[in-house]
This record gives sequence, C-alpha cells and structure tokens, in this order.
Amino acid sequence: MFNLIEIIENYFAHHLIFSAGLLLIMGYIFGQLSEQIKLPAITGYILAGILIGDSGLRLIRHENMQVLNVLSEVTLSFIAVIIGGEFSFFKLKLYGKKIILLTLSQMFLTFFLVTIGLILLGLPRYVATLLGAIAAATAPAATVVIVEKLRARGEFVDYLYGIVALDDAGTVILFSFAFALSASSISGVHTHLTHSIIHGLLEIFYSLFLGIVSGFIIHFTATRKRSINEIKILTLGLLFITTSIAISTKISPLIANMTVGMMLINLSKKNLRILTSLEPLTAPLYAIFFAIAGAELSLAIFKDTSVLLAGFIFILLRAGGKYFGIFLPGKRLGLQKPVRNYLGLALFPQAGVAIGLVLFVQASPIVQNASAAVQTEISKMINIVLMSVFCNELTGPPLAKIAILKNLKRR
Repeated sequence: MFNLIEIIENYFAHHLIFSAGLLLIMGYIFGQLSEQIKLPAITGYILAGILIGDSGLRLIRHENMQVLNVLSEVTLSFIAVIIGGEFSFFKLKLYGKKIILLTLSQMFLTFFLVTIGLILLGLPRYVATLLGAIAAATAPAATVVIVEKLRARGEFVDYLYGIVALDDAGTVILFSFAFALSASSISGVHTHLTHSIIHGLLEIFYSLFLGIVSGFIIHFTATRKRSINEIKILTLGLLFITTSIAISTKISPLIANMTVGMMLINLSKKNLRILTSLEPLTAPLYAIFFAIAGAELSLAIFKDTSVLLAGFIFILLRAGGKYFGIFLPGKRLGLQKPVRNYLGLALFPQAGVAIGLVLFVQASPIVQNASAAVQTEISKMINIVLMSVFCNELTGPPLAKIAILKNLKRR
C-alpha cells in the first residue's frame, strides 16, 4: 500500500490531469459507498477529497489544487444558472413575498444569535459581528445537487431555491454593514459606514447588470439554434465569459449567473432547452467540485481547543438561527406543516460564500496593516469558519436530503 502511494507521489502526483482523474474516481467510489448507507453522494465526494488531500494521503499537490479551482468556479456558475432558472415570474408572484420575509427572518436571526453568543463567549465584538454576518451565508451547491439527484419539484423546492438565491445577495449587504462597523475596531482609525454600504450595494447592482446583459445575449443567440450541440457551445462560452468578467471585476459570479438563469426562464419557455442542455455536464463537475472542497479542508483546525469551543457555539447557534428563522414565522405566513418543519434543515450546508467572505477579510488592507493582536484574532476567526464549513458540509447534505424526502413523501 505504502509503495503504491510512494509511486503515485513520485511519478504521477505532479500531473494535473492525474489529480483530476484521481479526484473523480475516488469521489465516485466514496459517493457510491455513501449512497449505500443512505447518505448523499456529496458526503462521499467530500470524504474522498479529505482522504487524498492535505489532511490525508497528500496525493494532490498544492499547485494542482490552485489550477483545479477553475473547475470549482465553472461548477458554481452552472449551479447559479440552475437556481436562477427556478425564478420564473409566476413563482415569484405566487411565493415572492413569503420568500423575501423568510430569507430576512432566517438571515437576521442567525446573525444576531451568532453575534451575541460569541460576544458572551468572550470574543471581541468586531470578530463576533463579522462571524455573525458570515454565518448567514448558505451553500447553494449542496442544495442543487441533492434536489437534482432526487429529481424533486414542488412548493418545498420553490421556497428552498428562492431563499438560497436571495440569501447570497442579502448576506453580501449584511456583511458590508458588519465589515464597515468592524473596520474602526480593526484598524483603530475611524472609517465611513456609508462607503462600505454603497460598495456592497454597487457590487450587487453590477452583478445583476452583468447577468441581465449576458442573459439577453444567450437568449438571442442560442434560442434560434436547432442543434443542441450549437446551443451547448454558445451557452458554455457565454457563461464562461460572464463568470470570468465577474471574477476579474470583483463582483459576484453567483449573483450574475443566477440572474442569467432568471432571465432565460422568463424571456421564453423555449429557453428550457438551454438549461436542460447543461444537465449532461453537471454530474462529473459536481463530483470533482466537492472532492476539491474536501481536499482543501484541513483537520489541523481541530487541534486548538479555543477554536473548537467557539466553532461549536458558532455551528450550534447558526443552526438554530437557520431552523427557527424559518419555523417561527412559517405558521404566520401559512406554510404547510412539512415545509415549515423541514425547510430550515435544508439551509444548514455552508461553503463557498462563507469562505469567500472570510478570505475577503484576510486580504483586506485594513486587516493586513492591523496590529499583531488583531491579526491573531482574525486568524482564529478564519479557523472557526473553516471548522463550521467542515462540519456543515458533512452533516448539512444528509439533513437537507431528509428535509427534501419528507416533503416528497407528502406529494
């Protein structure tokens, strides 16, 4: 066994294609094993990544991981388009008000519970405030994969997709407020709250504008093509360009691509062909996306007892905010009992958006120029978020699957 690992490390691990192939094969094997014990395949993909990544056998080199992250960006663009494709004006008219209220309820309850809980635990207020905002983020990737795997449709999925989509935009605004409020404590210099808020709103505006333009272009070019292969080529090319523009200009590729999906589904029913043409490409992308996520997770974060305690409180309070933020207003809004009881569980997964926000904090010039004590606290904050991502990506998908299945049984 060890000879085989040495051979792989010495002769094959340097090759990018080998790394991609290994992630796919191991992801497939562990995905199948997970489904045998009634867990989502996602859990298996993540475990496979952990096994062959830095926390396990170290068969994926760091330089390869950086290149493979391009595949993660491509996968997220697909996922965002799929979510946006569920936002037809008919559904918005039917559920729109309730979706907005539920999104705000779970987002703010999560923010306040995590912030107050961590302050009581003894964390600095600026750290607790930032962690409270980051806790509001969900993981659309896990949600979409489970829904697509189960071929679930109906009221529950409409609410779920709607909340996940709006939650990302809401979290960007909430985080902008939180970072603006925390900036003075981090730097020791007074900063303008208005500037940070305007920056967050502009990011969302530009993301929406990019998505609208891209959606129109795809609609007018791909819809007229009869060949499904031509549709795939044009759609993929335009989605890649949209994603790259968003990343390069530091706006949200998730919001931009969600807007693309929303534009396509509302401009013409014929655009369903565009969305369905992407389906054959999604399975391998999902497998490698979550395997990469697992390979990037580090078990070293569990060595620090202070991080463990703060991380446990963070995870617990975040779960309470997500669940009761749906459950408590659900009855007043007239949600069906199975939807009210289980919708919050489907919001537990947490990944890309949370990591993106915490990396934004780490890379901020305000943090980089802060005192050593502040940088130590920020480093601890990053580890708390990574611990939450690790736990929620493993436990969140099974809970989301249970929630969806409970609502499938009643239909």
